[in-house]
Amino acid sequence: MATLFSTHSSSQNILITFTIIFLASSLLHSYSAITETDQRRPFKKIYAFGDSFTDTGNTESLSGPNGFVRVSSPPYGTTFFHHPTNRYSDGRLVIDFVAQSLSLPFLPPYRNRKANRTYGVNFAVAGSTAINHAFFVKNNLSLDITPESIQTQMMWFDKYLESEGCKDPESDQCKEAFDDALFWVGEIGVNDYAYTIGSTVSGDTIRKLAINTFTEFLQGLLKKGAKYVVVEALPTTGCLPLAMTLAPSDDRDDIGCVKSVNNQSNAHNLVLQSKVSDLRQQFPQAIIVYADYWNAYRTVMQSPEKYGFKESLKACCGTGEPYNFEVFNTCGNPSVTACSNPAQYINWDGVHLTEAMYKVVADMFIDGNLCNPPFKTLLERKLRQP
Repeated sequence: MATLFSTHSSSQNILITFTIIFLASSLLHSYSAITETDQRRPFKKIYAFGDSFTDTGNTESLSGPNGFVRVSSPPYGTTFFHHPTNRYSDGRLVIDFVAQSLSLPFLPPYRNRKANRTYGVNFAVAGSTAINHAFFVKNNLSLDITPESIQTQMMWFDKYLESEGCKDPESDQCKEAFDDALFWVGEIGVNDYAYTIGSTVSGDTIRKLAINTFTEFLQGLLKKGAKYVVVEALPTTGCLPLAMTLAPSDDRDDIGCVKSVNNQSNAHNLVLQSKVSDLRQQFPQAIIVYADYWNAYRTVMQSPEKYGFKESLKACCGTGEPYNFEVFNTCGNPSVTACSNPAQYINWDGVHLTEAMYKVVADMFIDGNLCNPPFKTLLERKLRQP
């Protein structure tokens, strides 16, 4: 009995020892994996700004811009999330692919106060403008537009910083909020031009005001301490089904899109590039990247098949001829259906792009040559910092 008991006890001790060693090894492996993941992350967080091309959920159906008031309804989100996430697409946006490339989770919208903000916040709002809302009110153009502007997003950012204890720029809380953060400023300004169609307000006036207020916004971020900033240009908005539907058929450029609208966006971008160059001189401690959305979109339009697209002008989710888009019967309405293969379409709902197109654009920014300086240069500089 004594021998049997001793043998049994020894077996138990051996088993316990092996169990402890296994658990310790597993925990060490998990810790190593977490540490390795953290080491691979050049940034600890991302702050995003912009309009519906970047909004990951600040806008819901009831608060969305007129004409696109069903972003909370299927088939939005159908491709990747398999349910609506209040993103204006069938799946992920450029900012989502950027986050994934940096080994970070998707950014929660600012308005979701219960979300985990450890890895950043998204302040972008669908329908948002560069020019302050008061300008549109003054010119009787505010009936159907979103009241939030880029200034609203700055106010939200300030409130966020206060909630994180960042009040003194020299404080540890502020340093933590800025030192390891990427600021991704999505395209904004398209809505400013769209809201003034048919009015007496000229495109030149909009360009001047939009660029000025947007430049002030960027200066605000840089003065607060932003060191790594990506600024998206306007896309070739003349290729959107909305523009194609509204413009006369003889207003076309070399890629078959609306010439006047694309010229307007290109003129805006030329001024924006100049302003970004000036900001680099004013803030030499920061690296400011210009992400050329206009040429990214244009490159795809020149050779859509090369990128896997079979339909370059029609919307995937919509109705009506010739571009599968009707201004007053848009995606999300019960009578509107989506195509069965969104990945073969550039455009999702007439104004916004498919996940497949956003992925192509994101790749051009992250790994391609359509960022100036290249996005990899920004990452290399960040990784060299102590």
